[in-house]
Amino acid sequence: MPEGDTVYRSARALNEVLAGRVLDRCDIRVPAFATVDLTGERVESVVSVGKHLLHRIGEFTIHSHLKMEGSWHIYHGDTKWQRPAWQARAILGVPDVTTVGFQLGELEVVPREREGELVGYLGPDILSPDWDPGLALRNLLADPDRPIGLAILDQRVIAGLGNVYRNELCFLRGVLPTRPVKDVPDPVALIDLAHRLILANRDRVERSTTGNLRRGQLTWVQGRSRRPCRRCGTPIREGKLGDSELTERVTYFCPVCQT
Repeated sequence: MPEGDTVYRSARALNEVLAGRVLDRCDIRVPAFATVDLTGERVESVVSVGKHLLHRIGEFTIHSHLKMEGSWHIYHGDTKWQRPAWQARAILGVPDVTTVGFQLGELEVVPREREGELVGYLGPDILSPDWDPGLALRNLLADPDRPIGLAILDQRVIAGLGNVYRNELCFLRGVLPTRPVKDVPDPVALIDLAHRLILANRDRVERSTTGNLRRGQLTWVQGRSRRPCRRCGTPIREGKLGDSELTERVTYFCPVCQT
């Protein structure tokens, strides 16, 4: 599932080509909203909120969530689409530009005043100019017995962090993802590191938590099961972690560097 930085870049790119322009094409290919036609409406903005993407058009908001397979593409002129048309869930066009949302995990159209119903439950957006680390800390500490690897993945705690950042943060702070929040040393430092890491990756396609952008050197533990830890050489282990609130996700960790 895309992390918040991926959705942020998608929103920024869409906003650059759509904001302030009037739609000359609107095709929503989801049964519940198939009759919606915003052709002739002006796009105010396209923004990200955590992992959610909001097109604010006229008096409406088109809300989408990429989930595992989704993506938004931008095509200029008559450029051939890179994915098959049957995967398109939303097509929004302005003169000379067509934007297509493929295999979107969620797609709905609501009046603008109902935006809060879609994203109001989220914790502070880690990539927002209004990022509130104090609120993030209070959310994190609200359930002290919950494993840290689940707490920081919960979008109600912090909006925008995904599995890659979860695994990398736990490694960098030296804690196993199964450790209870109450036993995590210096949670303020963990939240600060999360913010610095995602900001560092916000503007680049190749996400790196090591600071090394060479192929195969981008992460400390993510995707490196059975390969040697970059710090101590111990083979990285792989596990799964989930609860009633979150679907099980794969964890990667070093059994020596993390306790």
